[in-house]
Amino acid sequence: MSVYDKLSQLGITLPPVAVPAAAYVPFVQTGSMIFLSGHIARQDGKPWVGQLGLTMTTDEAKPAARAVAIDLLGTLDAACKAAGKDLNSVKRIVKVLSLVNSTATYTEQHLVTNGCSELIGEVFGPVGAHARSAFGVAQLPMGACVEIELIAELA
Repeated sequence: MSVYDKLSQLGITLPPVAVPAAAYVPFVQTGSMIFLSGHIARQDGKPWVGQLGLTMTTDEAKPAARAVAIDLLGTLDAACKAAGKDLNSVKRIVKVLSLVNSTATYTEQHLVTNGCSELIGEVFGPVGAHARSAFGVAQLPMGACVEIELIAELA
């Protein structure tokens, strides 16, 4: 099944690439590798604000990480198209790095990040199995609860 068929089956429409809010670009390709800048969680077009262990639970934040995955896939689609390819040309999702806005005592960053990882695995199958890091941080831009970046390899 094509990646686009799988997205359609899941009821996911890829968003356009967000305009950068600072001095960076949404993605960079070098050779066959594509590096996506960090994407913050958004809900209804606004930052999905919260701090894990204080104002938000793991179960509330996991959908935020899934929402970030959808935004990342939209940017990855644009990056693939800029290279004259599409998402079916992704050879491997190499790495996901997740930053979770959390208190010093919160320890379930990895479970929040599963919201992203599980969707990527569902969309790409074995190609979506990736290395990953999940960090707790004191704060994220605009108070977002999660920020995630991604590295992919094109065939």
